[in-house]
Amino acid sequence: MILDRARRVLLVAGLPAVLLTAWWFATRDSTSVFWPPLADILRAFGPTWLEGRLTSDVVPSLLRLAAGYGAVIVVGVALGTAIGSSRVVREVLEPVLEFLRAVPAPVLVPVIMLFAGIDNTMKISVIAFGCVWPVLLNTVEGVRGVDEVLRDTGRTYRLGRLTTLTKLTLPGASPQIMTGARQALSIGIILMVISEMFAATNGLGFTTIQFQRTFAIPQMWTGIILLGIIGVLLSLLFKLAERRILHWYLGIRHTQRKA
Repeated sequence: MILDRARRVLLVAGLPAVLLTAWWFATRDSTSVFWPPLADILRAFGPTWLEGRLTSDVVPSLLRLAAGYGAVIVVGVALGTAIGSSRVVREVLEPVLEFLRAVPAPVLVPVIMLFAGIDNTMKISVIAFGCVWPVLLNTVEGVRGVDEVLRDTGRTYRLGRLTTLTKLTLPGASPQIMTGARQALSIGIILMVISEMFAATNGLGFTTIQFQRTFAIPQMWTGIILLGIIGVLLSLLFKLAERRILHWYLGIRHTQRKA
């Protein structure tokens, strides 16, 4: 057991340790303004982010991400369930959805700014527009792919619409919904940064780009590293939530692999 855990820790931490070591030695004697030694970047990390900017920049960014992502989960799953449950609705909306999905969210920033201003509404709207498609489309496909046996079982027992939705349809589609939610989380982090680069006064994206414009290069690198750390932590939180929500599905897969 202990050896297995040590092996897993080594597998997880091995490559990052090698990359950091390579970065350290590659920049150790660097005199380039744009490629400072890793030691300088690490020394700048604490004073840059832990002495005020944690609450003035990091927390506002995460709150915007949470608001946009939360709205996407609610709207995407609700719309996806409605579209996936009706062939007629799906055929009517599919061309429009494909068109909107093809529009990159960053190009809509100027348009959204015209209607929503430059405050948090604009940034949350950009995050929501870019994130909604993986959740929506995966929910549609998940609902469409629900086992016909389950549908027939619901009809046989004359289950009501709400019971069928909550007990059969959504649980059956949940593996695909979670796949879309995972993709949306990565897109949300990217759009959080991009939306803060336009007419913002705080946030991770705003602060990092300000460091670049004022040639505070080590501080700029700390912003990039912090975004990576936030991405890893959010991914771990998502995996924990996924294990709780899909415990029945993961159990089935584990049993099938052993068989």
